[in-house]
Amino acid sequence: MGVKNLWDILESCKKTLPLHHLQNKRVCIDLSCWIVQLANVNKSHCAMKEKLYLRGLFHRVRALIALNCSLIFVTDGAIPAIKSSTYRRRLNPGNVLTQDEAIKPSSIRRNAGSEFSRMIKEAKVLGNALGIPCLDGIEEGEAQCALLNSESFCDGCFTSDSDAFLFGARTVYRDICLGDGGYLVCYEMDDIERKLGLGRNSLITLAVILGGDYSEGVYGLGRESACQIVKSIGDSAVLQWIASEGFSFVKKKKGSKRRTEDDKCNDRENAAEYKNPNGSKCPSQMKSQVLQVLDAYLRPKCHSADSDAVQRILALYPYSSSQLQQICTEIFGWPPEKTDEYILPKIAERELRRFANLRSTASQLGVQLPLDEMPIKCPLSRIIKPRKAQGVDCFEVSWEEMDGLETSLLPADLVQRACPERILEFQERRAQGKKRNTNRSRPRKLEKTPLGQIDQKLQHLLLEIDRERPRKLEKTPLGQIDQKLQHLLLEIDRENSTTDNTTFLCGAVSEDDESITQIQLVDPGMQSRDTWNSNSIKKGGFTSRSAICQESDILPASSKEEVIDLTSPPPLRHASGNSKHREDNIQRIDVIELSDSENDMFSPEHIRRARELRMFIAGIKGNT
Repeated sequence: MGVKNLWDILESCKKTLPLHHLQNKRVCIDLSCWIVQLANVNKSHCAMKEKLYLRGLFHRVRALIALNCSLIFVTDGAIPAIKSSTYRRRLNPGNVLTQDEAIKPSSIRRNAGSEFSRMIKEAKVLGNALGIPCLDGIEEGEAQCALLNSESFCDGCFTSDSDAFLFGARTVYRDICLGDGGYLVCYEMDDIERKLGLGRNSLITLAVILGGDYSEGVYGLGRESACQIVKSIGDSAVLQWIASEGFSFVKKKKGSKRRTEDDKCNDRENAAEYKNPNGSKCPSQMKSQVLQVLDAYLRPKCHSADSDAVQRILALYPYSSSQLQQICTEIFGWPPEKTDEYILPKIAERELRRFANLRSTASQLGVQLPLDEMPIKCPLSRIIKPRKAQGVDCFEVSWEEMDGLETSLLPADLVQRACPERILEFQERRAQGKKRNTNRSRPRKLEKTPLGQIDQKLQHLLLEIDRERPRKLEKTPLGQIDQKLQHLLLEIDRENSTTDNTTFLCGAVSEDDESITQIQLVDPGMQSRDTWNSNSIKKGGFTSRSAICQESDILPASSKEEVIDLTSPPPLRHASGNSKHREDNIQRIDVIELSDSENDMFSPEHIRRARELRMFIAGIKGNT
């Protein structure tokens, strides 16, 4: 609870900070407050049976581990004697304290067998498996957290008890939320002193006037009146004043007619609960109790800063993978793989943050070491690809020497601070990959000659035929192939109209095709055509490819075809007008050479077929 209405007084000093504000910090946690918060989320029997409060604790801790935030659990010890009356009243609201209990209060040992004590033990076991040390307080847990913070052993403390400031805390995190990127509710003593003009002594005086765990407060005074009184005296003199005067100032205050609505509201609250321990309703007789309250806040029973207990928790402890897997299996029913999936990426991110801190420290000292010369090896192996997680730029990375973890996501700014060399390597690999893809997708420029253009068109046509009927020419109508070849020849004729006497060789069939091979020699000026026929031609130990050329659109249907057996020399022709004219026109076969520079664009199968086609055409040219 803390001090009545103190959080309302400090409302103007509340700050909401992003969760990454805690990166590379050490914080202590009032474990009792966290368990109460998590248990109040769902108070059903099912929630308690499934231990949802422990699951919430696990996710809070793993989020802070990823930020390289060192955690210290702090638990409550015995109940202070000055708080015993308040404790008994909370347990039994209708009971009235006896005179002996009011005059001679004593500390109370907590019930170790209660349900809440059992929940605290489970949380400590889980924290131990995660490498989180725990400090068992002598009395108040928030008092021990405040001492660690005031002695600069930690950067802040998590607690919902507002009296942490009265024990000397400088930074208090009241709440934490993991949703929407995560945020913290933070209060700092510097802001309280600057904005409100209230120091630690002033807050202790407010606790005496308003009431809290150690006193019931003064009847008839609200938070506005109490703040005015404290500010009018000043922080440096207010404790001495309240110790000497007691509550004699209340009589003067009661005589005043000016009272705010806020005071009236708080009067009803204090009037309902106010009763002095000795049974007297006169504030002037409470001086001894005031001194006890001041002493409880100024000199709480805690482990001193130089004690062994405090020094022990300041060390770094590794997490136990086997112990954590066993706990998660027993409590949550998770298989070991699921536990590793939750915690290992956070552990790896913490290790990289520590590596980044090492490099930053070395840089501040003027030592610029390359990545491979660092005394500690970088745990990040390589960057796989950029990603976005909840609108944040990230990298998917691979790890080395991280058992059970291969890849995970990391914030891009963390990778930049820890190992910018890995980003440069990734950018170089991606640039080279884009260059290779561009070279593959961009067709190379062929020679701007009629022969080069023919070669390119034939190559594309051969590829198209192979895609349509791989190695099964006999199952495709030859008419479709002939039609495509005819269109190609007509286009070639238009582009190379200046070479009328050139003979074209085109087309190809599969080497497994055993059908008749035909080569047609075409002269646009002739009214007939020659056809060479061969069932199977083998030269130099390879099976020849065949070419098919039909010029049905150019030659008349009545032209006579002449079949020549390629396995024997061509027959001698006797002189005649027409025959001599034909021999003059059929002078040579221009072979289309496939460009070697284009071989990289095709598969090894196409390269092999092109090579056989060239050899076959060269053989025909030699025979003629």
